[in-house]
Amino acid sequence: MDEPLPARPRKGRGAVGNPAPRFDRETRSAVDDGWRQPESPEDEPPPLRTTVAIDTARSIIARNDSPDIPFEQSINPYRGCEHGCIYCFARPTHAYLGLSPGLDFETRLFAKTAAPELLRAELAKPAYRCRLIALGSNTDPYQPIEREYRITRGVLEVLRDFNHPVGVVSKSTLIRRDIDILAPMAAKNLASVAISITTLDRDLARHLEPRAATPQRRLETVRALADAGIPVSVLASPMIPALNDHELDDILGAASRAGAIGAGYILLRLPLELTPLFEEWLAAHAPGKARHVMSLIRQSRDGKTYRAEFGKRMTGTGAYAEMLQARFAAACRRLGLNQRRRGLHLDTTQFRRPPQKGDQLALF
Repeated sequence: MDEPLPARPRKGRGAVGNPAPRFDRETRSAVDDGWRQPESPEDEPPPLRTTVAIDTARSIIARNDSPDIPFEQSINPYRGCEHGCIYCFARPTHAYLGLSPGLDFETRLFAKTAAPELLRAELAKPAYRCRLIALGSNTDPYQPIEREYRITRGVLEVLRDFNHPVGVVSKSTLIRRDIDILAPMAAKNLASVAISITTLDRDLARHLEPRAATPQRRLETVRALADAGIPVSVLASPMIPALNDHELDDILGAASRAGAIGAGYILLRLPLELTPLFEEWLAAHAPGKARHVMSLIRQSRDGKTYRAEFGKRMTGTGAYAEMLQARFAAACRRLGLNQRRRGLHLDTTQFRRPPQKGDQLALF
């Protein structure tokens, strides 16, 4: 029986392989049929082109009642993410589209072009109750295709019109384009931003999150947002044992100096197909650390690579997880992070429905 050929990293992409989604009954792999020519170390697999299809979603606000998530509502303008972060916990959602959580997730994208109109219609309903909306909780709302599609900007314009609070999560410098919307909202305590900074090591970032902004540019974005009066937090996430965890204090310190007022972190999560994808990435990019990394992950997940229970999935359990929590808490105290209420707790009382076409005019 022919042995499957090992997948090889592709320049500018995070996942090494493109395994079949978990709902498929068949799996496919490349094998050597004897006609394969020897490869030189300089040979690289051919580049993959990014494609974008239109997502015809009928609604745009996703809701959850998870006790360990600080919001009940979220909007994700895109499915899939070209940033290519190998650790992204959203990768397994591509299986619902019949696509791979590997390279498909970062090359076959879907844009919800009707999002602003759907949001406007939903907020205008008399029964709608205002609660914070998290923008980009699953995939990045400012990934590269936002430059063309501008869906995120359209969503922000609707939220501004309704005086609706929004918390944005991104690792892109493109968010600076929308300071003209976010700053006036922040002045009314209606907007905050969290910038994800996984590492300060540019070389590590290039492999972990190949199409995302460099760490330095993200710190510059923190400064630009803070200077505009927008409350900014830093997400030092995910913390990967024996890979970037030693940087936790440095990341928080650099972000604080750039103007961040809040902070958070998540221990690496490896749900469903993400475990073999991450192990494949380790074998390709950090083979000397792979066994140690996975050992510490299992020590923090009760012997498994992932536990999904509320209250444990974000921080883990055991000695290593407790040490990481203690380091984070001590750094936040030292740096004064998470101390301010305004900006970290947005106002829902200002919500109003702007006049709609066909509304009766007020008598006075």
